[in-house]
Amino acid sequence: MRKTPFAKGECYHIFNRGVDKRRVFENRRDFSRFFLSLDLLNDEEDGLMQLFRDFKKSNPKAQFSNFPKLSFGKRRPLIKLIAYCLNPNHYHLLVQQVADNGIERFMHKLGTSHTKYFNQKNERSGALFQGRFKSVHIESNEQLLYVSAYVNCNSEVHKIAKADNYEWCSFPEYIGRRKGGLCHKKIVLGQFRNLREYQKFAKINAKEMKSKKEAEKLMLVLE
Repeated sequence: MRKTPFAKGECYHIFNRGVDKRRVFENRRDFSRFFLSLDLLNDEEDGLMQLFRDFKKSNPKAQFSNFPKLSFGKRRPLIKLIAYCLNPNHYHLLVQQVADNGIERFMHKLGTSHTKYFNQKNERSGALFQGRFKSVHIESNEQLLYVSAYVNCNSEVHKIAKADNYEWCSFPEYIGRRKGGLCHKKIVLGQFRNLREYQKFAKINAKEMKSKKEAEKLMLVLE
């Protein structure tokens, strides 16, 4: 039982990684499937994932954008996704809880669904993620902006890929290089004059984060 329950309307940095630091996304299919789950599992009702699988069977060449989600009734989200980054062995999410116990319910569905999919695909069993997901409560607006930069540019912080064009993070949405998307960006972008100003802010902070991580690794080696 979590000591401090998640509060409705509050924002949190959510993250987790593969058990023994193993990859939880081994190929494009894995990334795509988790990305799909971020949308379809974020609902009070269950069943949208199965409906999408049925839709794909009948329309194998159809894209996700062709999936008629609205015909299944009004969506009732558990959380608002503000930013995300999926890296090969871990993920970061910045979310706001909008339903009672929304984060716990959403993360349980997300973790269970991806573990079941991954284990069936790879003929394995057991835990995929390293225990329960971790969370940090966002306690100030300054922290919100800083964490948004950290999450959006996380692939760059870990030297995986430039965040500007990384397919599995929300940064391209924030700087106008990708249309649509899953994120509620206004809570962050509404505080900047334009997209370029936020891009500069995020890049400066990502560079500092990257330098800090490199310094921490060096200290561990020296010790």
